[in-house]
Parts: sequence; structure tokens; C-alpha cells
Amino acid sequence: MMDKKKKYLFATILIGLSSQLYISYHISNFKFSFAGVLFPVFLYMYIELNPMLLGISAGIVLFIFRILFFIIGGGTLTQSIVAFYPEAIFYILYGIVFYLLLKLFETITINKLFFISLVCDLLSNFVEVYIRIGEDLLISDLSILKSLLVVALIRAFLAVLIIIGFKYYNMFLIKDEHEERYKKLLWLTSGLKTEVYWMEKNMDSIEKVMSDAYQLFTKISNEEDRESWGNRALEISRDVHDIKKEYALVARGIKEILTNRTEDSGMYFHELLLILKETMDAEIRRMEKDIVLDFHPGKDFFFKKHYYLTSVFRNMMVNSIESIESKGKIVFIHKIDDKNHIFILKDNGCGISKEELAHIFLPGYSTKIDYTTGEINRGLGLSLVKNIVEVHLKGDLEVHSEKDKGTTFEITIPIVELEGS
Repeated sequence: MMDKKKKYLFATILIGLSSQLYISYHISNFKFSFAGVLFPVFLYMYIELNPMLLGISAGIVLFIFRILFFIIGGGTLTQSIVAFYPEAIFYILYGIVFYLLLKLFETITINKLFFISLVCDLLSNFVEVYIRIGEDLLISDLSILKSLLVVALIRAFLAVLIIIGFKYYNMFLIKDEHEERYKKLLWLTSGLKTEVYWMEKNMDSIEKVMSDAYQLFTKISNEEDRESWGNRALEISRDVHDIKKEYALVARGIKEILTNRTEDSGMYFHELLLILKETMDAEIRRMEKDIVLDFHPGKDFFFKKHYYLTSVFRNMMVNSIESIESKGKIVFIHKIDDKNHIFILKDNGCGISKEELAHIFLPGYSTKIDYTTGEINRGLGLSLVKNIVEVHLKGDLEVHSEKDKGTTFEITIPIVELEGS
């Protein structure tokens, strides 16, 4: 993934080069270039870029390109400056207007982009033409204004068309990528099922060892068959050793499967959220609860440590779902500051008391008890989350909770840990 500086550079240079593809209008040195199409495309695709900064940089680079080609063609520096500075103003003004409209709309969709591009193109061209011909623009027969409107419509339409085409192309790439991941998942599942078979097979051996150990305990307690105690203890020890070897092989097999089958180039954050929402919706249905999942993702990003993050979010969300008795809401928020990704998970469940709050990250600690069966939740979820966040992702985990009102978890992970340098 390109960082912000590289995106500015890439967009600026491409806009400057595309300005050489143009149609001349009957006004001296006034041109309709393809750069006017690419400019809004880049602002839509790279939403994190500031339109004003891109407008200034694009205007300057385009101005330089125009001067270079003009001088190569036999013109002078003075002539080129006078001829092309209004075009640089076009892109600077375009960026300013785009920025203001973006602030007005807050979010940008394809339909909004068409309107924003149309307004920016028309207004910026109007200013450029006014600089070139002055008040003649206002006293003309409006043919110039009609031409500017038609060109603005065409360029806005082409910009939208390029973005739609790019989205469809990206969808095909994602589809192929998902098919490849599905194949990997099948291999992974197949391998894990084999290892599970050996684990289930060893369950019988474990039951036998437990039975033998209990029988030995009974004999020792009753002081029966004293002469057989040593042999029985030796047999139990030998059986435990064999089970340990079997499980060592299973553990090694699982590690090899996960190492060989889960290596991939990474995934986008929005893909992880789609998977998370789908699985948590299924979990909510399974528990027969009425819980709303409200996701507020920030800027999308590409990363490789998705297995860690998936495990963290899944454990936290299951914890939140279980804390809500029947009806409630879970809110997931993602934000980015200068150095960190910030993930916030809020629920309006039963909350955690101050006394319990100090212990929730301890392995085995749990506040969830089924008083009908006496079964206690194993209490490894939050301990696992804390370990992954702090050890594997070099991040921080904070929790704020109030009994009967809900809980908020906030995870802060350095950008460099997730996205790389």
C-alpha cells in the first residue's frame, strides 16, 4: 500500500501528464484536458488526501509541464507563463471548492461525486476563462457558458464511469482472491479434521488412564493389593507418556498446517469487518437475542496480521453479546490518529463491577455462571485478547465499565505494527 506522500506524488504526476491530452477551445490557450477527469477520480479513490493540497501541487506540476512543452515547441518563458498560469489557477480553485463541498457533505458517494465534480469543473473553468478574456465572458451570447457546462457534464460523467469501472475490476480481483482463500480454507479444514481425529482417538486413552489412576487411588486408600501398586503406577506413567507423545505430534501437525496454509499476502480491514459482522450475526441468532451491531469503520487499510485482529474482535464481541441478557446494542468504532489505529467496542450489557474489573484479564476468571447447570465459562477470552494486543501487536487495552450500564473497551495499536513501515 502506498503511503500518503507517495499518493500525492503519483496523483500529481499523472494529472500533470494527462494534461497533455486535451482539446483546444477557440479562446486563446484555453484547453479542455483529460486531467480534469482524473483529478476528481484521485480525490475519490484517495479520500485521505487533502483536495486543496492536491489542487495546489497538481496546478504547479501541470504549469511546469505546460511551460516545458511550450518552450520545446519554440515558445519563450514569458509567453508560456502568461499563457498557462490561468490553468494552474483552475486546479487550485477546483481543489478549494472540492474541499468545501466535501466538508458540506461529510461523506462522498458516486452520486455526490458527480455533482461535486460538475460544480467544481464549471466554476473553475468559469474563473479561468474570465481571467483570459475578462468581461467579454459576461456580455457574450452565452455560448461559452454553454460549452463550459457541457464539458463539465462530460468530464464529471467520465470520472464517475472510471470509478465504477475500477470498482467492478476490483470486485473481480476480490472474487478471485476469495476463491483462492476458500481453497486454502478447505485444505486447512481437512488437515485440522485429521488432527482432531487423533485427539478424539486419544480421549479413550485418557479415560482409561483416569480410570486406572482412580482404581489405584482406591486400592491405596483401602491398602489393598499393595504389591501391585508399583506396577500399576508404572503402567499409568507409561500410558501418560504415550498420550503426551501423541499430543505432541498433533500440536506439531496443527502448527505445520497453520504455517503452510494460512500464509497469504494479507487482507483489507473492510473484509475483516464483513466476516466479523456475518459471524457475530450468526452468534446472536444462535443465542436467540435481539442485538443490533453498529459498525463505524474509519479509513480502510491493508494488513497481514488479520488472524490476530480477528481473534481479538471475535472474543470481545462474544463477550459483549453474552453480557446482554436479551436485547441491546453493540457499537464498533475505528479511528486513526497520527501513529495509531484505535478500535472502540461499546455495549449496553450488564456491565462489570469495580471489584470484578481488576480481575477480568486473569486466565480462568469468569463472571458468567449458568446457575441451571452449574457450568462456568472457561474465562480465557479477555486474557487471550490482552495477550495478543500487548505482546503480539505492541498495543494497549483499556476498559471502562459500570454495573448494569455497559462496558467500553478501547484498543490502541501502532500503525506500523499493523500496516508495516
